[in-house]
Amino acid sequence: MKHNKIAFFLLTLIIINFSVVVNAQQKNGFNLSESIIPIDQIKSGGPPKDGIPALTAPKFLSASEVDYLKTNDYVVGVSINGEHKAYPIKILNYHEIVNDLVGGTPIVVSYCPLCGSALVFSSVFRSSVLNFGVSGLLYNSDVLMYDKQTNSLWSQLTMQGISGKMKGQKLRFVNSEHTTWKDWNKRHPDTKALSLNTGYTRDYSRNPYADYPTSPSLYFPVANQSEELDIKEQVLGVEVDGKYKAYPFSELKKAENVFPDSLHSTKFTIQFNSSTRSAIVVSSSKPIVYITTYWFAWYAFHPDTEVYRAKKK
Repeated sequence: MKHNKIAFFLLTLIIINFSVVVNAQQKNGFNLSESIIPIDQIKSGGPPKDGIPALTAPKFLSASEVDYLKTNDYVVGVSINGEHKAYPIKILNYHEIVNDLVGGTPIVVSYCPLCGSALVFSSVFRSSVLNFGVSGLLYNSDVLMYDKQTNSLWSQLTMQGISGKMKGQKLRFVNSEHTTWKDWNKRHPDTKALSLNTGYTRDYSRNPYADYPTSPSLYFPVANQSEELDIKEQVLGVEVDGKYKAYPFSELKKAENVFPDSLHSTKFTIQFNSSTRSAIVVSSSKPIVYITTYWFAWYAFHPDTEVYRAKKK
């Protein structure tokens, strides 16, 4: 009888330990047992899976119908095959992901309010169109998306699948602009803008992150930190063949509005608009991945980054 009790006790301990391990490898309904990033660096942002609802059937207004945007409100602008669309940050703050079609091309517009990062990707993978949602999880304070076809997690800023069937796969970058509604509408008067009629009840006039850009603190920890720039300094981050360079907006203000530069022997042109605080990269030789984000976020993912310094005039 005594041996039976000991055996039962040991079996119970084994079951409990196994349960703890399994639970540690599951977060928000995602299996992280084979994650390519450390599980302890994947944090819950608070909401559950789909607690922040992605938009999957977005409605749009013509520019003349838009009455809820101020001239200096920021939008993510996308142009494909002659079609132009604007995705206002005041809506993306509440949804973070929009699955859409622009110029006949399926895309996903992703925005992370904690990193100030907007990235647009093709949602076509091989012969399938993926539909993306918000996982409720973060890595380096950055949103982790997931695709509803395979339940795989994707890192926005690495543009890579980090767990599930799509682990290690890369998303295809699509050019976009993070600029003001006035600027975008002026250059693209035939643009459409995302409608407030999203199917969800939200006060889109209220910014839930209003104080965050000027706060010196972060909500969540990151793997790498640098004091070379203020943590919330906006930078234009550029990637070329695994090499990285950050262009601080404070330095871009000192430079010419348009100037040539290069990274990893690849030449391109930086275009900076100081009045709209927006920057893009233009290249005639090859597609260049670029993004506007906070310094802390860029450095967290790319600690080996170069930092641009403007030459004295």
